[in-house]
Amino acid sequence: MIFPADIHTHRQPEVPGEAIVNCFPETFVPQQEGWYSVGIHPWYIASSSVSLADKKRCLERLLYHPQVLAIGEVGLDKLADASLPLQGEVFEYQARLAEETDKPLVIHLVKAVDELLKLKQKIRPVEPWIIHGFRGKAVLAEEYLRHGFFLSFGEKYQEEALRIVPSDRLFIETDESMASIDALYERAAMIRKVPSWELRETIRKNVEGIFFRR
Repeated sequence: MIFPADIHTHRQPEVPGEAIVNCFPETFVPQQEGWYSVGIHPWYIASSSVSLADKKRCLERLLYHPQVLAIGEVGLDKLADASLPLQGEVFEYQARLAEETDKPLVIHLVKAVDELLKLKQKIRPVEPWIIHGFRGKAVLAEEYLRHGFFLSFGEKYQEEALRIVPSDRLFIETDESMASIDALYERAAMIRKVPSWELRETIRKNVEGIFFRR
């Protein structure tokens, strides 16, 4: 079995299984031996030709698909067209699905830290919540860590934030970047002052423990 080094991308990897590819539920067409996350993104709750009810039906059909490892991207985004209350409802719906199916939640967040923390306090999840594409400062990283979040770093981030994340709460991703996952690991290892192979092994263990623990 290939454990994915890249936990969040929108591009199919050259070798299936090397990344967790994010898909919309209504357009999910898996590659053989690939790994996926599926979820209703806050950008497309209101601005899509597919109704929210249909999105939910598609998502519910995929919850136990053997290649679906996580629910996401779910999120809160104050720049999205959908109202924040509606986004919160859709977020909570998906977070509770993640709890029912023992899957981690991959989170897109823009300018809604307080709202996210209130939802976490309300839902009290057992399953891991992962902030993907984290770009905040170290002080915000510390706050998320205090509340039990995992953080995933892509191509752009604050170096001090990357340095302070405990190794067992860390992931690396390409997201929409054209940078290779290998290059992102090399840079992250240099910033954290550890050998690249060591960082890879650490995150491989994190991936196995969070995405493949069932």
